[in-house]
Amino acid sequence: MASVTFDKAVCLFPGSSTPAVDSLDLEIEDGEFLVLVGPSGCGKSTSLRLLAGLEEVHSGRILIGDRDVTAQDPKERDIAMVFQNYALYPHMSVAENMGFALKLAKHPKSEIRERVVEVAKMLDLEPFLDRKPKALSGGQRQRVAMGRAIVRQPQVFLMDEPLSNLDAKLRVQTRTQIAQLQRRLNTTTVYVTHDQVEAMTMGDRVAVLDKGVLQQCASPRVLYNKPANVFVAGFMGSPAMNLFRLPVIDRCVMLGDTRVPVPRDVVGQVTESEVTLGIRPEHLEISSEGIPMDVDVVEELGSEAYVYGRAVVGGREQQQIVARSDWRSPPQKGERVYLRFDPERVHIFKASDGARIG
Repeated sequence: MASVTFDKAVCLFPGSSTPAVDSLDLEIEDGEFLVLVGPSGCGKSTSLRLLAGLEEVHSGRILIGDRDVTAQDPKERDIAMVFQNYALYPHMSVAENMGFALKLAKHPKSEIRERVVEVAKMLDLEPFLDRKPKALSGGQRQRVAMGRAIVRQPQVFLMDEPLSNLDAKLRVQTRTQIAQLQRRLNTTTVYVTHDQVEAMTMGDRVAVLDKGVLQQCASPRVLYNKPANVFVAGFMGSPAMNLFRLPVIDRCVMLGDTRVPVPRDVVGQVTESEVTLGIRPEHLEISSEGIPMDVDVVEELGSEAYVYGRAVVGGREQQQIVARSDWRSPPQKGERVYLRFDPERVHIFKASDGARIG
């Protein structure tokens, strides 16, 4: 096991003047489960491939433990990667797929068999060791790909969206198994996903990227409660945070008819006439008075319900807004409801660059 360090790592693809990964500074602790998350094209998979040695580092360094691996070949880095498409050899059995890297390293057959069987028991794959990949389900193939990585006993696991080919129910089940397995093995793991729910439920810490730049790296709780900027606030959380650009008048922001005082320690940071105010759907409560909202869509999810609609929150124009509703008696489409909120639960960001100020 080992720590991982990205030291101002830059990756620039041929023909592009904009880095795919731009000065990435990131410390991953020994035994930590770190998730890289962000929208398509944000640089998360490229960052993983830099660590794996599959992409060139144009400047900066990458360290595994105390070793500078920036210029090393992938096979010298002591990492194991689980790909999105599993990348299993179709002509080999499950046992042969899992033990192939050990065979290439010329380990004794008895040792290979012993380690393969041990990992197969861990992953409930023992009954399938003699089968070919085509005879397995998607979830079973995913576990074989995991097993192949575990058998190698690497210093670092790299996982590039390994659950994206599974159905929704199996994804939830498998992400729990992966998190439990990582805790058991205590191997440093870097996991890439575009699914922020997956990121929040699996990672010890989550690194949020956008356009190749690290926006924030923190625990899921900190990302949720104190997003560093508007991008993180809007990306983390489901449904996304409501964000409104509103004027500052007498150290207050008007959200509907409610005055939201700008905290005293924030007043000095507000040098603009406007700020971006954010409030999560779960912190809006349907009430008998407050901000009037015209309901367009109601999502009933069983244990909870979300209401999507339009409301005048600043100025004269209606804006889109999402609120959580009591699942036992949600409003109906076309109905007018009223929203109330606790001013202590709002987030304030600069209108100019989106940085958090309160």
